[in-house]
Amino acid sequence: MSVPDHRTMDHVAEMTLATLDSFVETQQLANAGFRLWEGTRWPDLDDRPATIVLNHPGALRAMFMPGTEMGMAEAYLYDDFDVEGDIEAVFALAEELQLVFSDRRKRAKIARDLLRLPKSRRTRETRRGPARLHGRRHSIDRDRQAIAYHYDVSNEFYELWLDRRMVYSSGYFHAAQDSLDQAQEHKLEHICRKLRLRAGQRLLDIGCGWGGLVIFAAQRYGVEALGITLSKPQADLACRRIAEAGLANQARVEVRDYRDLEPSRPYDAVASVGMFEHVGEAMLGTYFRRVADLLKPAGSFLNHGIARRATDEPAGRSTFSNTYVFPDGELEPISMTLRAAEHAGFEVRDVESLREHYAMTLRRWVRRLEAHHGEALNYVDEPTYRVWRLFMSGSAYGFSQGSLNVYQSLLVKPDKAGRSGLPLTRADLYSPRADAVEPTAT
Repeated sequence: MSVPDHRTMDHVAEMTLATLDSFVETQQLANAGFRLWEGTRWPDLDDRPATIVLNHPGALRAMFMPGTEMGMAEAYLYDDFDVEGDIEAVFALAEELQLVFSDRRKRAKIARDLLRLPKSRRTRETRRGPARLHGRRHSIDRDRQAIAYHYDVSNEFYELWLDRRMVYSSGYFHAAQDSLDQAQEHKLEHICRKLRLRAGQRLLDIGCGWGGLVIFAAQRYGVEALGITLSKPQADLACRRIAEAGLANQARVEVRDYRDLEPSRPYDAVASVGMFEHVGEAMLGTYFRRVADLLKPAGSFLNHGIARRATDEPAGRSTFSNTYVFPDGELEPISMTLRAAEHAGFEVRDVESLREHYAMTLRRWVRRLEAHHGEALNYVDEPTYRVWRLFMSGSAYGFSQGSLNVYQSLLVKPDKAGRSGLPLTRADLYSPRADAVEPTAT
């Protein structure tokens, strides 16, 4: 970019520092400081967990002139600024600055200062771009577009930072030092135990991803498992993994929407893990009624999904997440979810929050993604890499602070006599198993 002759680089740096002084309070900078394009550090030389690097003289204007979350996010995606160190550490500062910009008088004053800085002339190009979906919201066709936008980026990209089973949802940590592989295996075991799976039963996994639960349940519990996903690349890799595990006669994954399934052969158990965020408030009744139709009497359904607090307003459709991450994604309060489930005939038997577990999972994903930055660029471009780094670190912050939660809800479809088929206590969930099917050697 070019700077007018009468504005020397030193002068622009001085204006940038003065602008920072005008609206960023020193007490807000416990975890993050700034570094200018020419090396000046602000507010001091102290080391902090994160450093926000302004990559050119117009960076501060690009970040804050829009005065929105989206403006800051796009300035990061398109390299107006970068974050060195712990990117999660910048979110507390970002939240506080959003409060400053919500004051119209303060925002007007800051805008005057920002307008004195050069305008960024950097191109904002990416192979992926913001989501552009067509058709009726939450129709099957539009949901396919939304799923393809997020999941069809590249199987190899996800393989770089997920666990070996490629489970793309919260792990379950028995101890803080558990590895990602251990936490995801604990989670799969926890789900199978909650569903009380037994050899010979039929399991349906809605939104099965790359088949992690389908393969695990077939190997360890001897069930006949069907997984469904709207992503063909996911299904292709899942089917290949099933074949490699020698489970082709016991497990399969298909590209199918849950609304297209026929209840002619009901299932003993149904799981939905990390798919629920794509359903949408308007479709909650349809979703739970269809699952109820697919279950045998006294069958169990484990619904695992992220939720917002009931005291928070729903996110708008022009957020960073809806534009660059999960188009048409919706987070509902757990109270709304359970009410919809009960209206569909389910009985709520257990609800468990995994909030802290998801923060720990996301931090491991971010570290693994950062460690494979160079390799990731073989499959995606830099802005796409930054989308995942930003949204996963921001989500980790949200789970750690409590603005996000994730719940496993165990729902039962009672039989005509009202029987649930469940034991009197949950002791069996945590006692050693003597009946586990040994995993098939691969």
